[in-house]
Amino acid sequence: MKIRFDSTKPVYQQIAEAIEDEILSGKLKEGESCYSQLVIARALSVNPATAAKGISQLVTKGILVKQRGQSMMIATGAQERLIGERRTTALHRLAAELTAEAKKIAMSEEALLALVQENYRNNGKD
Repeated sequence: MKIRFDSTKPVYQQIAEAIEDEILSGKLKEGESCYSQLVIARALSVNPATAAKGISQLVTKGILVKQRGQSMMIATGAQERLIGERRTTALHRLAAELTAEAKKIAMSEEALLALVQENYRNNGKD
């Protein structure tokens, strides 16, 4: 899990997104334990309250579940929920930003689509 302390994005939000990324990649699996706030705080050298806030966001979204006397668990259906959320929210936002930027520089729709296709084929690498 990597956090950018120079980012404008709050650290707790980066923690939540990093956990989501690990669920999406399969590193963290549904029904298994997630990192505790103390483990995250120590690993990243952040305040435990900051780690707890990131975890709390995921509990609110139903990605993590609290189990009394146990650590946080990855909720059943968490991966599918995250995939759906990212498709409907993140990708639409990015597509809107990309389209707006292309229009600012008078890039044609065909040129924009070609750029996206090339990027997709190259797995997002330059």
